[in-house]
Amino acid sequence: MAKPKGWFDPFNPVHWGAILFVVGCLWIGAQLYVDRLTIPVGVLTHNTKTSVISIKKGESLRELGDTLQGENMIASSTLFVLYARLTGVETQIKAGSYRITNTLSMKEILRRIVGGEVLRYRVAIPEGYTDDQIARLLVSKGIVTNDGWQAALKTEQFAYPFLKDAPAGPKRLEGFLFPATYDLYADFTASEIQQTMLERFETAFTPDLQQRALQEGLSVRQVVILASIVEREAKLESERPIIASVFLNRLKHGMRLESCATVQYVLGKPKEKLTNQDVRIPSPYNTYLHDGLPPGPISNPGLASIRAVLYPANSNYYYFVAKGDGSHVFSTTFGQHQMATRQFAQ
Repeated sequence: MAKPKGWFDPFNPVHWGAILFVVGCLWIGAQLYVDRLTIPVGVLTHNTKTSVISIKKGESLRELGDTLQGENMIASSTLFVLYARLTGVETQIKAGSYRITNTLSMKEILRRIVGGEVLRYRVAIPEGYTDDQIARLLVSKGIVTNDGWQAALKTEQFAYPFLKDAPAGPKRLEGFLFPATYDLYADFTASEIQQTMLERFETAFTPDLQQRALQEGLSVRQVVILASIVEREAKLESERPIIASVFLNRLKHGMRLESCATVQYVLGKPKEKLTNQDVRIPSPYNTYLHDGLPPGPISNPGLASIRAVLYPANSNYYYFVAKGDGSHVFSTTFGQHQMATRQFAQ
């Protein structure tokens, strides 16, 4: 009986050769297809692109793959999901924001996400910045929105003893957002950033400094208010304790502080020379018109200015005038001050 035409003969090497040839072609084709899909998109297109990819808690691997493909970070969401499952990292994806470039391989993209290499911004907050200046800096770097920042300032509840007497409203954190260099994660909210800065203040204002404030008869808030003025008045590090002594001497003798920095705070911008009209602006922060301390800090002072208030120079100065080079002339009497003013403030 004849065998059907085309029937596979397991003893025929030609038949085996044909099968192996077909399987080999399919394997090579599949391998080339997979290789092409796994080649970084930027390498294939010669068009480099970087995106910030945010992964929410509970987001599925498929949703992440679709996002990456939609942002043109990978060629195939399906292959991305398959690769993550085959390599056993499907359950190790960490939420957060990541800076991803389409020149990275799937392996490298997954390594970053599994390793939690979330996007961070390193931001230096200068000493003496106001809350508004801090907000503008963070907004300019795309870290927060102004609306979000202002809303957190007004409404967020922060349980710190030094904020107990802070007035409600947008200025209640003024003075306590400690100036330093911060590594801020991209998915931080405005309130989380403020919390981080308040924590840094709490750490900087050590129990020893708190004890020193008690010895000097000052509350933490009073120290910060004075330090905020010193911060805006002092240009030279060596003069901070001397300027602090001037204001403390004036307070002890019932004299108004008459700080130009407090008027500039009311104006909302620095002004090299104040006019008579400026110093008559009706504001509780205007220390030319009101006795004692202003109702709150006028900037966020650094540790050097805080220490200057707590450890002021031992002086009998009551006045100072800027010389124009960053330094000041300090005077004991009003007559001496008038002479110095005529010489340097023209």
